[in-house]
Amino acid sequence: MALTPIRESVEKQAALDLRDVFLCHAWDDRQGAAKELHDLLEAHGVKVWFSEKDVGLGVPLLRAIDKGLANSRIGLVLVTPALLRRLPQEGIADKELSALLAGERLVPIVHDTTYEALRNVSPMLASRSGLNTAEGSMKTVAAKLAELVAL
Repeated sequence: MALTPIRESVEKQAALDLRDVFLCHAWDDRQGAAKELHDLLEAHGVKVWFSEKDVGLGVPLLRAIDKGLANSRIGLVLVTPALLRRLPQEGIADKELSALLAGERLVPIVHDTTYEALRNVSPMLASRSGLNTAEGSMKTVAAKLAELVAL
């Protein structure tokens, strides 16, 4: 059975498009904190899979995310109040988190919330060592992540 042109395009793009990090975030943060982190990471030369730029019109969202997850070395989860509200609803961010938790290289980035609040929603994610913007700016967090992917 032949692949549709759109699916074929996604398959080819994903096969060639390895990324340093996959950025998991709440939909509500896509133009705020997630975009800020994405832009700061890219300024450091980090190749980021970010749904806002990597899922084109007409592309099957879940399949694009699946390819992004498969082709990224490290998973980042931007933990914000919006993400903590969304995870229990078992939407797309929850599916991304489930896949990322199965891997070894996953870094939570706590922003405008606490590890305690995260522990109440996802004890497994809270058990991973990560970064907190309360202890350093988003710019500092991005620099530390750039150092991590350079290893």
